[in-house]
Amino acid sequence: MRTTPITVTEAVRHFSEYVHRAAFGHERFLLKRGRCTLAELRPVHPPGITLGTLPELLDNLPHLGKDEAAAFAADLKATAKRTRSERLRDPWASSSTPTS
Repeated sequence: MRTTPITVTEAVRHFSEYVHRAAFGHERFLLKRGRCTLAELRPVHPPGITLGTLPELLDNLPHLGKDEAAAFAADLKATAKRTRSERLRDPWASSSTPTS
């Protein structure tokens, strides 16, 4: 993470820019007055996974072998067939019949 010293005056003049850079650019700023460092502006959370890293993440996941993929495909087909033949049940309907 890059650390940049800036004056308190500079931070006040461009506060939203520095907050944006800290939060999304993962930068850290040391706020100085004269030669003294008074405060630090930094992201609260460590950098996360962005959408741009998704392809690399997916490439590094374990892959199914040929037999495992065929078994998984068969399971999906069997489940789809079974669910098509089942009647939908109203989840809000009472399961017991009222007695008079």
